[in-house]
Amino acid sequence: MKPPLFLFVATCFASAIFATEHTHNGWEICAKKHHAYSLRAQWEASVRPDDPSAGNGRKYARDREIDVLHQKIEFTPNFGMRTLEGISTTTFKPIAKPLRTLKLDAVGLRVEQIESTAEIEDWHVGESAIAITFKSEIEPDAETSVTVNYSAQPPENGLYFRTEAMGYPKGDDHLWTQGEPEKHRYWFPGYDYPNERFTTEVICHVPEGMTVLSNGELVGQKTENGVSTFHWHQKKEHVNYLISVVAGYLKKLDDKYGDLELAFYTPPSEFAVAENSFRDTAKILEFFEQELGVKYPWAKYYNICVSDFVAGGMENTSVTTLTTGTLFSADSENLRTSHRLDAHEVAHQWFGDLLTCRDWTQLWLNEGFATYYTHLYELHKSGEDDFLYGLHRDANRVTGANDEKPITWRGYKDPMEQFDERAYPKGSWVLHMLRSQLGPELYRKCITEYLNRHRNQTVETSDLKAVFEELSGRNLDEFFDQWVHHGGSPKLKIAFSWDQTKKQAKLKIEQTQKVSEKVMLFDFPLPVRFIDKDGNATDETVRVHLESEDFTFDLDQKPEIARIDPDLTVLKTVDFKLPNPMLFAQLANGDDMLGRLIAVKQLSGRKDHQSIEKLKATLNGDEFYGARMVAADSLAAAKSPEALAALIDSMEQDDARARQKVVQSIGKFYDDAAFDALVGVVESEKNPEIVADAVAAIGKFPEDKNVQEILTKALARESYRNRIANAAIRAMASHGDPEFVPVLREYLGENEAKFVSRDYGNALVTLARLSRDEDPDSIRDGIRYFLSSKLNHPKARIRPTVIRALGELSDPRAVPVLQTFTDAGDTNLAKAATDAIAKLNGGKKQADEVRDLRNQVNELQKQLRELSGKVEKIGKN
Repeated sequence: MKPPLFLFVATCFASAIFATEHTHNGWEICAKKHHAYSLRAQWEASVRPDDPSAGNGRKYARDREIDVLHQKIEFTPNFGMRTLEGISTTTFKPIAKPLRTLKLDAVGLRVEQIESTAEIEDWHVGESAIAITFKSEIEPDAETSVTVNYSAQPPENGLYFRTEAMGYPKGDDHLWTQGEPEKHRYWFPGYDYPNERFTTEVICHVPEGMTVLSNGELVGQKTENGVSTFHWHQKKEHVNYLISVVAGYLKKLDDKYGDLELAFYTPPSEFAVAENSFRDTAKILEFFEQELGVKYPWAKYYNICVSDFVAGGMENTSVTTLTTGTLFSADSENLRTSHRLDAHEVAHQWFGDLLTCRDWTQLWLNEGFATYYTHLYELHKSGEDDFLYGLHRDANRVTGANDEKPITWRGYKDPMEQFDERAYPKGSWVLHMLRSQLGPELYRKCITEYLNRHRNQTVETSDLKAVFEELSGRNLDEFFDQWVHHGGSPKLKIAFSWDQTKKQAKLKIEQTQKVSEKVMLFDFPLPVRFIDKDGNATDETVRVHLESEDFTFDLDQKPEIARIDPDLTVLKTVDFKLPNPMLFAQLANGDDMLGRLIAVKQLSGRKDHQSIEKLKATLNGDEFYGARMVAADSLAAAKSPEALAALIDSMEQDDARARQKVVQSIGKFYDDAAFDALVGVVESEKNPEIVADAVAAIGKFPEDKNVQEILTKALARESYRNRIANAAIRAMASHGDPEFVPVLREYLGENEAKFVSRDYGNALVTLARLSRDEDPDSIRDGIRYFLSSKLNHPKARIRPTVIRALGELSDPRAVPVLQTFTDAGDTNLAKAATDAIAKLNGGKKQADEVRDLRNQVNELQKQLRELSGKVEKIGKN
């Protein structure tokens, strides 16, 4: 599963970002039976099978009492009621011991009847499972089937409806499922844990004209009396969370990779831009087959975009679900692409689907692989600089999280806690370090063997380690112990010195991370490179394993450049301050993108003329867009008039990524020149993404800059995903002027369909914040009524933000209606209501706060100008 991109800035990633756990609300569970429940069955059903087996709170894989052979689901969704009626059949064999009671994971299901090929003595529906007690024990290897007839109203968990009645575009009605980590139990009963593989079957009945997509092969399709039935069969085993159903009105793009059928589906309203996101799929499959040495293992490969998905993508076997947020228009130039998300989910078809993590402590074997092979595809597609740049950014995310938990952490309470930097970028970096130490060819040989040896199995870290040790001859105990089973990463402080008499370079290397039971003192090879003025390079590798070590290197002449880990082979942070001559030489090295990137970052925030000129030259002349982007950030950090002038002089960038970063950096200044430059972008820039950045930055400027007119015009501009209007709303929030209330209220009332759910919710919060200072109260009353009318919004994602908006309105009269949600069965609504009530405690008006802040900034600028004048006068004297 790929989290939303904002997850790791928050994270995954987080974003989340991910599916949110909801408690069951108002759905009565009944059992139609004619005899009493047995105490044993009630006890069995009340206990989650994967609860910790010890009192230390650590999670372990659940026991496998049965071998599930096949899971069949037949269901009919009701799009109007957002309910379903289903029949679920689980076929299994006891493994080692006779089985008297079978437990099936199920939450909130209304069970009508249970039948079995074995005689049932009793059954009971508990809070988290159905317990079925057989009259006689079922012997090991005796094949048995259990069929459950049920109905469900999934509470935005496991199965999700998206319909016109919920506020989605007309003609786009659809539903989709999301099983990972353990969500399918909310819409069908079964074995909902990743350490069991089985074949599956889905039969779904929908209104004529709709399409149903699922795993495996379409083995049957018919339409009778206005109802279409689709029958899908996944003939190769996979785990429960990979079962997928998407049903509704969908449009299709076709393609082929050899004989493999490829398709890309979207809701009809999104289809016009679908082709932009489907360009690389066949190329990705071809690359992975060559790189992995293992053929794509499934019957087909489909990508399906769905509305308001809970993540970036989900690698369901042969049929990936994607967020419509990955779609983009051509106007965005190269600012947006789907190829990385596409590659991530395709990689999962091997790592996660063909081989699946045994339990959630082993999640990195799914997500770390998918993340790293996305980087390897980037290497194949775009070259080494893009590959290293992606790894560099991932390293910053890992080290920036400063997480001391190990990758294989067992202390989580909810599996979603595992979906963070440890599983994704850190897991990827573990693989990159192995590849760097072993070399690409031996690494590739190990991965091919790992896939072939464990295909169609669940795996754990020891399986991967055993293959690498066997084929490389290396003992990798320490490697996996420090990088996977312990937390953190090395923090290095390095000092360089040169002894001219000995012609000897010296590096003093200290590990400064806090060493504890959680974080080790690391032991690893560290490459270093020295380059002299004639361009001669000397490469050495040292073993770093102590808290402080000195290394000396005999060289022919004093090096002009000293590079630590020049090819980026170790996950770490490095504090290595260079003198200007070495720093500028490194910045000028056209063959070393990473070296230039590091030099640019070291110049960040410097206000001296020489540094700003170097950064400006990089911003306008470096061949790699990433270095230019970092140069823009570094100039913004200087916060000086000369740095701003350098940015304004550098606005003409051919690469939209660098151009966007320049505009964003100018937007960090509070200066007349910055304002004028941003207005120029709003008026002349053609890329709506960059226009949106400029609009958002204008909001902080004062009223005399005609901000209200600019933002009101921007609010009315059409753009894909309403990005310019969303930016105008964010700018209105930062401007803080209640004068925006009428135009924003009208816009939100008439244009809800233009927004995605998250943006509309945020816009409602902005409206509330702007309105809380309104006089007379009648205006605020109107906003309160407007917001209250949306408390029962059919989109689950919007309801909590409406509650939050009422809290931001600072109107105590909203308390009674908010109190009705404090004991809601939906914990998200209850928490939002509790927080909103707590916030309704008065306080200073926002408009006054914004004006005070502007006055303080203006006064500080005035004092700074006066001080500068005095310093200049002293200098002349």
